[in-house]
Amino acid sequence: MLRAALVQLNTGNEVGPATDVAEAYIREAAIGGAQFVSTPETTHLMEMNRQVVLEKAFFQEDDPGLARFCTLAAELGVWLHIGSLITKVADDRLANRSYLISPNGKIAAAYNKMHLFDVDLGGGEAYRESALYDAGDKAVVAKTPLTTFGLSVCYDLRFPYLYRAMAEAGAKILLIPAAFTRPTGQAHWHTLLRARAIETGCFVLAAAQTGHHATGRDTYGHSLAISPWGEVLADAGESPGVTFVDLDLAKVDEARQKVPSLNHGRSFETVYSEHS
Repeated sequence: MLRAALVQLNTGNEVGPATDVAEAYIREAAIGGAQFVSTPETTHLMEMNRQVVLEKAFFQEDDPGLARFCTLAAELGVWLHIGSLITKVADDRLANRSYLISPNGKIAAAYNKMHLFDVDLGGGEAYRESALYDAGDKAVVAKTPLTTFGLSVCYDLRFPYLYRAMAEAGAKILLIPAAFTRPTGQAHWHTLLRARAIETGCFVLAAAQTGHHATGRDTYGHSLAISPWGEVLADAGESPGVTFVDLDLAKVDEARQKVPSLNHGRSFETVYSEHS
């Protein structure tokens, strides 16, 4: 049995204080017996103003928050998944980068968010991540002594081919940290997460941002743990905090034996027919 913890945050727009809050919750998770701890997207900085975020973000090697998280993982002896950090890749460009940190304090895997959130939700709520962020171009699957994880971030959730590819590569737990907007969360969050679990026969762990943030943005919360059969094992609701879940990894093989859809994929040609 694997004890995991989802940390739900209401991250502010200052790296230092936000790192302090995240660290306190990670410590709480470790005290509660978690072997694996996951935090949301943009764990230590929630900032949408282009100039301000470029001033506050760090290159990976210079990020004091990331250094603290690595030290913390080693101190606590846990596998620590930092859902994502806003990471500089050039003076004027960023990546939304997820980090898996081992219990020796080393970065075991890193993944740059592949699908960027360029949408108009109506009511004046619009996002253009591609204006500032570079998209990743590699899916990342990390084999660890605990299990094999597939890494992703937020809007990736809407692209099922990514999760099928990771499941076919051996992933048993899909990590989907997010800062889902409230309108899209209310409409789609639970349904999409359950679908990704059912389609792949994987556990899904989705740590989320929640509430009203200092920059004016509102996020949906409801960090979720989903079984390979699509059952909601834990729902964190809308308050910041730590949610524990115990995962029986044998359930992955059990679900895949019942419905072996990963073995039944087909390549095909699409034929377009037009009639007047």
